Amino acid sequence: MADADPLRPDTPAIQKPLPYGFASGIGPTLSRTRERWGTLPLPVRILLWIVAIIFAIWLILFITKGRFLKEPFERTLSSRLERQVRVGGDFQLYFAPIDIRLRAERMTVANVSWASRPDFFRADLIDTRVAPFSLIFGEKYRVRWLELRDAATDLEWSSDGRNNTWTFGDPDKKGEPLDLPLIRRALLAGTTLRYRDPRMQLNADIGFETVKAQDTRFSSDVRFSGDGTLRQRPFTLRGGLLSPNATVTGGKNSLALHAQAGSTVLEVSGTLPGATEIEGADLRLVTQGPNLALLFDFLGVAIPETRAYRFTSALTKQGDEWRFTHLKGRFGDSDLAGRMTVSLPDNRLLLNASLATQTLDIVDVGPFIGYDPQKLETQGAKGTIQTVGGTPRLLPDAPLRVEALRNFDAKVEYNVRRVRAENLPISNIALKLALERSLITLSPLTFDMTGGHVSSDIEINARGAPVRTAYDIRLSPTPMGKLLGRWGVEESGTTGTVKARVQMTGLGDTLHDSLATSNGRIAVILPAGSMWARNVQLSELDIGTFITKMFAGKLKKPVQINCGLIAFTVRNGVAAADPIIIDTTKNVMVGRGGFSFRNESLDLAFRADGKKFSLFSGQSPVGIKGYFAKPSIDVISPELIARGGVGAALGIGATPLAGILAFVDIGDAKSAACGPVLAGATAAAQRTKGGTPRDDVGRGTTAKDEAGKESKDEKKSQDKKFLGIF
Repeated sequence: MADADPLRPDTPAIQKPLPYGFASGIGPTLSRTRERWGTLPLPVRILLWIVAIIFAIWLILFITKGRFLKEPFERTLSSRLERQVRVGGDFQLYFAPIDIRLRAERMTVANVSWASRPDFFRADLIDTRVAPFSLIFGEKYRVRWLELRDAATDLEWSSDGRNNTWTFGDPDKKGEPLDLPLIRRALLAGTTLRYRDPRMQLNADIGFETVKAQDTRFSSDVRFSGDGTLRQRPFTLRGGLLSPNATVTGGKNSLALHAQAGSTVLEVSGTLPGATEIEGADLRLVTQGPNLALLFDFLGVAIPETRAYRFTSALTKQGDEWRFTHLKGRFGDSDLAGRMTVSLPDNRLLLNASLATQTLDIVDVGPFIGYDPQKLETQGAKGTIQTVGGTPRLLPDAPLRVEALRNFDAKVEYNVRRVRAENLPISNIALKLALERSLITLSPLTFDMTGGHVSSDIEINARGAPVRTAYDIRLSPTPMGKLLGRWGVEESGTTGTVKARVQMTGLGDTLHDSLATSNGRIAVILPAGSMWARNVQLSELDIGTFITKMFAGKLKKPVQINCGLIAFTVRNGVAAADPIIIDTTKNVMVGRGGFSFRNESLDLAFRADGKKFSLFSGQSPVGIKGYFAKPSIDVISPELIARGGVGAALGIGATPLAGILAFVDIGDAKSAACGPVLAGATAAAQRTKGGTPRDDVGRGTTAKDEAGKESKDEKKSQDKKFLGIF
């Protein structure tokens, strides 16, 4: 554009130069651009500004590699972790191109003050790429690439089990479970991991190395190996993550793991979605060893001991659960199948299992209640007996692992189709076990036994000291012929039934101690029925009746039982007969004495008084002596010898026929009122059929405690000797 000089109108206007770009039309274009920018909606303009700023930041970081962020990185991370973070060498933090890349040399993260190592983490080099959105929205950080060189990590629990080194922030904060980021690929060199858990008595040192595979179709494999101790038992492990090239494009890692502690071997093989991604893993577990309890020690879990075992299972992780499915195998001479899950609700270990056995060998039951599995393995049933103080003992004294029970909870259902046992026809066992905060309940525990059914509820309370166990065991009416068939009683001619109940409570962390301190009652009731005569007559020692039936060919003629009760009151581990009374059509059998859970001694005596006249009758007790593990029957009692001496004296002093008088039973036994008998009442409530209190039954035991001293009940019973009572 030209401007004319106002003082010299005849002078031509001077042409002024145009701004840059106007000559070529750029000016109008820029003007139109500004006009269009101004017409854009405000949100769009803001968004475009944000994109521009982000791009500028990305460009600055990409060009500078973010080295200027070293001190802010150390300061910010130290504040968040409440641990001192230092980078001693080169530092880079930038977008490459989308992932966040961190590269740091000689980086250290300080440990908590109580830890045994000064650094929680140190590495000569850490080079990693992290998905940025996982830092904002994801539950776990997603690491697409991780390179560690000469790195070391210290994972350690405090001695009280409350704190650990990997829970950052407040040093007094309760320790949380280890939660690893999701790592897709890794390159490790000279990298070690140290783990210490004083409560589990577990120490482990593991080294990681990346090894190039020979086949070029495969990328590098991450191999690991290490050793350690668990409850003072050494173990070793080795394995690797075998990563095919497909991993880079979202494929899977092949895992191989072999761990061994003595004779306990565990092998895991299969595939993982990523190097540290267990979710959705497809794994196979094979484990074998001499005792399954040793394997569960790795979890800090106490289970009953077993004989040698071998199991296979599919293994995967879904959510917070480790799932062991299609589990099958054997322990000892028994089979086992089912499933199990391991989870951590509220940061507390929970076992949930549903298991089944087709055939359970009776010897394999032994370790469940405290018998030594190694002795059972080598000695069979004889391995249940040990010698204490020169006497045999049958009740196991393996202690309950109270400390280990505090570490976990459990819910277990276990079913057994049949038990392989020569003299114990048991089948259809069903058990529901619950462990909650050191309280174990076995309720219900049921099984079938020779035509009858046993149901029980057992509670073991280990929340305090000493351990308190409550027993409630019930036997439904069961045919005597089937129940005692393997001990000489035939079903033919035997129609009697038996039912029973045991209710006791004891203190102690072993089965022996629990019963040795128990209080309660044991009752076996015999309703009306018949029993094969030979068994009853032999126990009565009624010589005249027995010989008569034997020569008359009536040996198998049933003896009618009106009612019977074999009951004991248990006080401080000593069981006293209260009462023992069996009423038959011809006799009243009564018993005295008892037994002791303390030293497992037996001291019982049975005597039958006839209701009818019998010319030859021993009228003397049949004694059961000895110990649980080695009982004995004493049919030649002092009373019988004394009676024989009297008979001899009469035979010499008078006439041989007079000697028979010492063995005459005049048949004055009083029939029992069956009401109190069938109700399981104590001796004080027993009556004759006429309603008179019985004076031939009562409490008392001659069983001694382990020091050989008499109990109070025994002392009282000394005033009523067997001969005087009968």
